[in-house]
Amino acid sequence: MPMYEIRLQEDLTKIRGEIRAMGDMAEELLQKAVHALLTNNGELANQTVLADHPINRQMREIDRLCHGFIARHLPSAGHLRLISAVIRLNIELERVGDYAVTISREALQMEQPLEGLVAHQIETIANESKRMLHQALTAFYDKSADMAKATMGMSANMESTLDGIYANLMGDGLSASLHDKFAIFAVLTQL
Repeated sequence: MPMYEIRLQEDLTKIRGEIRAMGDMAEELLQKAVHALLTNNGELANQTVLADHPINRQMREIDRLCHGFIARHLPSAGHLRLISAVIRLNIELERVGDYAVTISREALQMEQPLEGLVAHQIETIANESKRMLHQALTAFYDKSADMAKATMGMSANMESTLDGIYANLMGDGLSASLHDKFAIFAVLTQL
């Protein structure tokens, strides 16, 4: 194999490894944020907010690697599509980290801990969101179009579930302060 091909494959392997690490970090941060919210764990919520910095640093590193790859290899076709997808995924994973931070901040600001039906509904949505994120990442890593399509289909189910939760929140189904209701809406939006 020519030296150029070896270097190209090494660079692609490095980029794939870094985006997988970023995906793992984003999944873990989302898990911690939801756990902090559901258990009213202020310390974990604070740790989650602070853990966003490594995700931001990882995003910049992946961005640097991708742009370096483009400059060094002048990719075309499949390699260029992969790098383009990695750049877009990188941005979205950083955003997932930001969502986790918002969920954690809302958890810290809530006047009363979540309980009852609303806690169950948020846990259900959170579990579905985490499952969708994991499945989407797996589809990307495994290059599975079928799995990606299945993940997109999960989104429609999520919308239906959210409609029911919003109706419950808007009605008399939740005896929480207005401040906490807005916090719950913010959490649901992030999920």
